[in-house]
Amino acid sequence: MRRFNVPAFLSTLIFCFAMTVKPDAQTGVGAKPIQGAKIYLDGSKKKLHKNWTYWNGPRLSATLPVKWPIVNDPAEKGKVVSSNDPNPDAAQGKYGSADLVTKEAFRDFRLHVEFMVAKPGGNSGVYLQNRYEIQILDGDSTTHGMAAVINEKAAPYSAYNGTGHWNAYDIVFRAARFIDGKLTEKAMLTMYFNGIKVHKNQPIMQVWGGPNSGIDGGNDGGKGITDTPGGLKLQSEGHDVLYRNIWIKKLDLKTAETDF
Repeated sequence: MRRFNVPAFLSTLIFCFAMTVKPDAQTGVGAKPIQGAKIYLDGSKKKLHKNWTYWNGPRLSATLPVKWPIVNDPAEKGKVVSSNDPNPDAAQGKYGSADLVTKEAFRDFRLHVEFMVAKPGGNSGVYLQNRYEIQILDGDSTTHGMAAVINEKAAPYSAYNGTGHWNAYDIVFRAARFIDGKLTEKAMLTMYFNGIKVHKNQPIMQVWGGPNSGIDGGNDGGKGITDTPGGLKLQSEGHDVLYRNIWIKKLDLKTAETDF
């Protein structure tokens, strides 16, 4: 029987694995922007006002300039952005009244976003293409809960770091495809939550939440997806959710594959 030098064998295996991991697979809290990515939010007023605006949806009641507060990071040094817009409608939980969206629109992309739920029950959401919500909801492990592809894929709650701690979503998103205006391929994503792969090549069937939720939300009950790019949107519901370190790299994914 052939004997293996176990430590040497494991060292070789680890080295080979490391050599096969793409730089784009760097995930988790504190992940640095990959080559070609642009930083959209870093806790500074400059980035906030340069890259973001209020989403002009049917329930918008906030007014420019953007009023999301810049606050001290509760856990580390530095400044972060709070989703607690002072608009009274947002404070009452009316999503769409003071949501932020990037001024730039996207089709396919690689996204990194870090968030902290400061208090139990905190609620917000990350909207891909201003359509498809990846939920942020403390205490909920259902299809409407933390890190869920909302109403479609249940929350991978075990990967959540909990309130008062930073968390990270890393996503490769491929937009829906159309031929002659007709939908031929659903939108799709692969997602890491705090460095753990939780959704792989997950199709997204529709937009949820109605016209106040985002693009196409009021189109055929959210099933009428159109070939329109959209920005990254962050939801304001007055629930003490903080954001930092958001970067995006545009992609052009030729095939229906988002794994990374």
